[in-house]
Amino acid sequence: MDERVFPYRAGQPIPEWDLRHRLPINRPVSSECKDTGTIFRINSTYMDVTDQPFRERQWLAGGVLVSCLGMAVGVWVYYVTRVLYPNAGGVLGDLLCLSITYALGYSAFRFGRDEFISLRRRPIRFNRKERRLYAIRRRRFCAKPGQGDITWEVPWDEDAIFCIHRGYIHHRPVYHIRHYQVDEDGNVVRAFSIGRKWEEKENLQGLLSQWNYWCWYMNNGPAELPKPPLFFSENESTLESFLFCLYDFGTRASAAYRISMMPLILLMTSHRLMALWSCRNPVWPDLIARVSVVPAGDPYDEPGPGTPVGWAETVHALDRSEYPDDPKCEMAKWRGEKDPAVNALLWAEDTPPMRQEG
Repeated sequence: MDERVFPYRAGQPIPEWDLRHRLPINRPVSSECKDTGTIFRINSTYMDVTDQPFRERQWLAGGVLVSCLGMAVGVWVYYVTRVLYPNAGGVLGDLLCLSITYALGYSAFRFGRDEFISLRRRPIRFNRKERRLYAIRRRRFCAKPGQGDITWEVPWDEDAIFCIHRGYIHHRPVYHIRHYQVDEDGNVVRAFSIGRKWEEKENLQGLLSQWNYWCWYMNNGPAELPKPPLFFSENESTLESFLFCLYDFGTRASAAYRISMMPLILLMTSHRLMALWSCRNPVWPDLIARVSVVPAGDPYDEPGPGTPVGWAETVHALDRSEYPDDPKCEMAKWRGEKDPAVNALLWAEDTPPMRQEG
């Protein structure tokens, strides 16, 4: 659920459901801890995490390209009806054509500015030494030396507002973890989503486990943290782009289903590649780079030599039993519902367990 498509309504209060499902940073929210596929890099100083649109940017890129095509068709139709054949259309037809062309052009610019000629990824850095999150949000085209790209800073403390956000796609609930910054009146100033999305309320189990994972890292460090199921590549190849689109149609889908969907998968891959090829890698501001120095010989600096990176290498390593499958651990201090699936259904209610206990 891309926050750019489903806006966070700046200037208004945090949605009531989100606020009731605020996530604590100092206590677990379920019995298990694991990453669900959100990590670029992890070490003793920081952990780089994906933003929510990262895994599915091919869909928004495709929408932008369709809007551009529709806008071009609209301009051509207007040219045909007003220049080549001036008597072919009336005033209402011209207004309709111009209105549709304007709407498509506006959509292409609004959503395309962060997909094309922008950044290949927008990492969110959990810096445990500084107790802050640094989120790259947009490319800076006229940056001064050391200024880097546009980056937001969020303190990791009790005042920071992290919530589960619930939306709907085709009448199905969809969730992601969102940070809200509010003004003195409690109205939203800005917001961004972290990690990935989860569809259907049963899959809140993964969201809660993911939040435990990030909190464990920030509060305890990487020493006993389970490995991520994979590390995403910071320099995505054509094969990786194809696998993003392939697995988007189901990581355990049958061969027959994948073959039947291959034309659409290849089309979505072309959208993702066109977006990536027009972008560049993000640049951290010098100030953030200086507080993100990794100690020499850090034993927790991953991915290191021997660690697979990306979908392809990780799948092969799993097949050879050289990488853990679905690594996770239990939260020793958890005192709520032991079954993660049952706990997820409780969190899907309008009043979650943490609020019931409070």
